[in-house]
Amino acid sequence: MTKVNSPSPKILYPEWQHEYVAALLELDPQKLLEQVTTAETAIFKRLQAISQGSNGHFERQAIEDALTGLRDLKRDNLGFPDWEKT
Repeated sequence: MTKVNSPSPKILYPEWQHEYVAALLELDPQKLLEQVTTAETAIFKRLQAISQGSNGHFERQAIEDALTGLRDLKRDNLGFPDWEKT
């Protein structure tokens, strides 16, 4: 992982955000798919954990934003198809 010259983002949800940030910062195309898969797995495990509770609205929004970011990363950097274009 490469250091960026900006301050580290605040980690509000450590159960999945560390993996998400690692995927965003990965520059090696050979490692990117693995990082994205790790982040998606952590996010989906967290969604399962919070699915029963009524709390967590802000975390669910953060997860939705993160999944959008990962989808864009896969499309733009890994050649995945754009599922929004049909």
